[in-house]
Amino acid sequence: MFGRRGSSSSGAPEIRPGNVPEMPEAPATAPAAPMPEAPVKQAPAPSPAPRAPATPTVAVSVPAEPAAASPSRKKTGEYYETKAQIFNALVEAIDLSQLARLDAEDARDEIRDVVNDIIALKNVVMSISEQEDLLEDICNDVLGYGPLEPLLARDDIADIMVNGAHTVYIETQGKVEPTSIAFRDNAQLMNICQRIVSQVGRRVDDASPICDARLPDGSRVNVIAPPLSLDGPALTIRKFKRDKLTLDQLVKFNSITPEGATILQVIGRSRCNVLISGGTGSGKTTLLNCLTAYIENTERIITCEDSAELQLQQPHVVRLETRPPNLEGEGEITMRDLVKNCLRMRPERIIVGEVRGPEAFDLLQAMNTGHDGSMGTLHANSPREALSRLESMITMGGFSLPSRTLREMIVASIDVVVQAARLRDGSRRITHVTEVMGMEGDIITTQDIFLYDIVGEDPNGMIIGRHRSTGIGRPKFWDRARYFGEESRLAEALDASEMPEYIAE
Repeated sequence: MFGRRGSSSSGAPEIRPGNVPEMPEAPATAPAAPMPEAPVKQAPAPSPAPRAPATPTVAVSVPAEPAAASPSRKKTGEYYETKAQIFNALVEAIDLSQLARLDAEDARDEIRDVVNDIIALKNVVMSISEQEDLLEDICNDVLGYGPLEPLLARDDIADIMVNGAHTVYIETQGKVEPTSIAFRDNAQLMNICQRIVSQVGRRVDDASPICDARLPDGSRVNVIAPPLSLDGPALTIRKFKRDKLTLDQLVKFNSITPEGATILQVIGRSRCNVLISGGTGSGKTTLLNCLTAYIENTERIITCEDSAELQLQQPHVVRLETRPPNLEGEGEITMRDLVKNCLRMRPERIIVGEVRGPEAFDLLQAMNTGHDGSMGTLHANSPREALSRLESMITMGGFSLPSRTLREMIVASIDVVVQAARLRDGSRRITHVTEVMGMEGDIITTQDIFLYDIVGEDPNGMIIGRHRSTGIGRPKFWDRARYFGEESRLAEALDASEMPEYIAE
């Protein structure tokens, strides 16, 4: 069988991410010796034996049913001990490096066949359900991210939060709930964390216990390890949907009205400089992705992110990512380094995944020097607070400019602030579309174009509200919209969105 020990090979091929990562430690009830790196010593393949009945295979790339993420069977120490014995035999029986030549589904078939042989040879007594759990767990350990695989396969999960080996929460439909998913111990969880961050050239250990990374699908990952995390490694994954959300879908979710979505489209097409503000989990990155869909395919776009997660569809995109320092504390590339370098790369639009420090100054400089249509996100609870935070970030970066000068720079650079919010019922709404107008004395003046009003809540605790226009007949960017041929659409959207009877369900 292909991949068994003894197969001829011209050398181990390069291991692809998510295909054959570093092997996890052998699970056991007592302290066990660490697993050898694959491939291990050459050993003869086990003698042929009658195979157990074939079981259906499930590829990593195929989404699992939601119920699969919360198995009801609690795994015991005896289960992990049996798994350790079979796992050790698997490593002896199969040349894991050869699995890199197979796609995920074929590799799973190969592993399951060998494991069934081992179970038969060792006369392991297991129920059919236990055997299926064992097969799935071993395949996930070898080819994926262990116990996390069923959760990663679900597209209805927004966040996965692992608080040590035995506590895993998920967020689905705006609500956080516990799962019965568990790791064998903190060593296995740490192994999975190392596997994830190593795929993007990063590390997490005692010397560098905090790490940001991403999964191959763009999902954002944060790891904080002991000694900073007292109860074992804390792993947080912000999952992205396989199908990127659009403004039309946000309309279906009642995050914005059709008229409000049209106004955002006009803002994107008219090359307004946009700042997207919101709290954690409010949908800032999703909204940024939606707005970038209205950038022309002929434009050169450069993105700067801590961990690359934006999903731009245009053909001419350059993606840049920050880099942490090495073991000697050298080689760090900050967000400010990336934004400053952007200006030498002939960008037409600069997209900053999240503004959180002195790079705010360089982004404002870029917006004010011919790079119209640039965008960025930051954490703030209102449009006015977002502008104040920009000023604070620049000041904390060591710039000794007068406050009035900074505010004049903000007014000259930012055209529109779009505020996203996550409400107490878990729903996400676009609550403000606000223009930056100018200065009155030393104060920045703004005007709201579009607002979300909370009316009340239904018997189920879901918030009832409405989006409405504030009645602004001609926004400040009206002339810009007319220049890009969007004047009539903007006027129609502003007129229609004044209707007060729209109630979001």
